[in-house]
Amino acid sequence: MAARFKRRIKREMGAEKTSIWIGKGGATTQIMDEVSRQLDQREMVKIKALKSALRDEEAKTMAEKIAQGTEATLIDVRGHTFVLYKRRKRGKVLKKPL
Repeated sequence: MAARFKRRIKREMGAEKTSIWIGKGGATTQIMDEVSRQLDQREMVKIKALKSALRDEEAKTMAEKIAQGTEATLIDVRGHTFVLYKRRKRGKVLKKPL
């Protein structure tokens, strides 16, 4: 992925609020499913891991594990917060809630 593109995503996501919080359970299958669902909807997700989630591993390790599990690209890790990007598939119709 081009460095210019990564910088643009970092700039866009800098002001965004965190959309997923990882608690003491860590990167569970429910977290992975939620990350995948949100990536399908909006391409970029900002995730924050609480200190209790990082007892056994560092934020970067957890971010890489989640990125690999969701087939996303890890854009940035700052402290306990990281940004993932996954290009949306063309032709995929999203269902809007009623």
